Amino acid sequence: MSVKTKTARWSYSKHQWLGLIGGISLLVWGLSGLTHIAMVLFGPQQAAFMPPAATVALEGARPIAATLAEQNIGQAVAVKTVPASGGGVLWQVTPAADGARRYFRPADGSEVKDGDRAQAEFLARHYLATDRAIVSARLQTGFDADYPWVNRLLPVWKLEFAGDDGLTAYVHTETSSLAAVNNTTKTRLQSVFRGLHTWEWVPEEMDWLRVLVIGVMVGSLLALGLTGAAMLVTVRRKKRLPGARGWHRIAGYVLALPLIMFSASGIYHLIQSALVPPVSQLKMGRPVNVASGKWPVEADWALIAKGRDIASVALVEGAQGQPLYRIGLAPPKGSMGGGEHDHGPAKAPAEHGMEGHDHAAMMAAQSAAKVPATAAEIREARFAGIKPDGPAIFLDAATGNVVTSGDKDLARALAGRFTGAPDSAVTRVELVTRFGPDYDFRNKRLPVWRVDYGAPVSASLFVDTGAGVLVDRVADREKPERLVFSFIHKWNFLFPVGRIAQNVLVGVFAIALIGFMAVLGLRMDLVRRLRARRQEAGGSAAA
Repeated sequence: MSVKTKTARWSYSKHQWLGLIGGISLLVWGLSGLTHIAMVLFGPQQAAFMPPAATVALEGARPIAATLAEQNIGQAVAVKTVPASGGGVLWQVTPAADGARRYFRPADGSEVKDGDRAQAEFLARHYLATDRAIVSARLQTGFDADYPWVNRLLPVWKLEFAGDDGLTAYVHTETSSLAAVNNTTKTRLQSVFRGLHTWEWVPEEMDWLRVLVIGVMVGSLLALGLTGAAMLVTVRRKKRLPGARGWHRIAGYVLALPLIMFSASGIYHLIQSALVPPVSQLKMGRPVNVASGKWPVEADWALIAKGRDIASVALVEGAQGQPLYRIGLAPPKGSMGGGEHDHGPAKAPAEHGMEGHDHAAMMAAQSAAKVPATAAEIREARFAGIKPDGPAIFLDAATGNVVTSGDKDLARALAGRFTGAPDSAVTRVELVTRFGPDYDFRNKRLPVWRVDYGAPVSASLFVDTGAGVLVDRVADREKPERLVFSFIHKWNFLFPVGRIAQNVLVGVFAIALIGFMAVLGLRMDLVRRLRARRQEAGGSAAA
């Protein structure tokens, strides 16, 4: 007997044996996978993509240092300006990483009562474009079934709106972002996905059993795909078989590879997640000594703002541990930034020794993607990772002098604080302006700086220099799985066609797999078992 014939017979016998468990597994993971695609395509969508616009104007304002001193705030995790609901900006102060933020009016330093909740409501209404009443608002400091860990951002305000659709917004005030938005339909789809696709209902102490059962079931899918492919190669037929068997074989030529891709990458992801449980790596920076910010940035505001559109001011810790004012410049009107942000000693007013800064030329050098306006464009931009941003000016908060180092040096210093590793371990520092396999859309922040480390860290850190935050940390050993899961399981190799078209194509293949492989395969398996029972019954009767 030839090798080809032996392979064909072995593949056929194993394919039949795996039919029942493989077919059921395909139904379970295929249908639950479709719920994720449905959430992406048909889930509630924000009406605005850009955060509220506000130009920072601090001329004649009370110095923030004086306001903080009056409030006995000597240290804070973050101090920065944010858009205000009535126009202009407020000073946002984050005393601790896991609590509500405080807000002060620049003009007189007065505090906004219940400021963090008010800011969350303002942002939610801006992003959702709704004036519906809010029936519940609470600060959420942990993840749960409705707001799982993949959303990364905490703490968030959970705002529930009046109405029968269960519209709920999760707002992260530190980044002025809509962290998630749910309604009744999305919540139900999310429950199905978590219940059938990831099996997150299994108790933590029984996780080994979850991994084992899913591994066996998805492994049967992989075996079905491989044995089916082997049969297609080794068994040649001159004409199509009648009925379901013929359609099943025809579908195999198209669907065997997608089945192998989904199942093999799913097993790899399952094993990697079991070995390294996925958790949010987000960490706020250490408290900045705001008491040492003696130089009032407000006093020289007219000179600093001359000829510039300033989008934000933040008090951050510099590379040498000193407090700095980070003056964020806005991109051109109607466009979105995304070019190189490490401009070194960007120039400010002549009084500070930084005259002649050609801001217009710098901004012209940046890419200028159009602002997403339609629902489809907004949905696409959320996953692509386009974010508004411009260059930054750094001023010493104690003296007002320009700081010659830029965001790149600050990123290196921030990463060093979170790792404790020396600069000699750094192998690369680069700006990340779009999401990808190593830094995906779940992180929500852009732009960020990527700092790659060799041994002993052997990881990539992604830091936000505008807030002094560690956004994510990816060990080198995790990167191959992330790449495989992104391109093989989620089919991100289709990115040129756009996110929506990509999900439609994946959904079409998933439906085809369910219909032609699972349903027809299970029907064939059932017919075969019934025929075998009849033959056994007939044989027994004859005996």
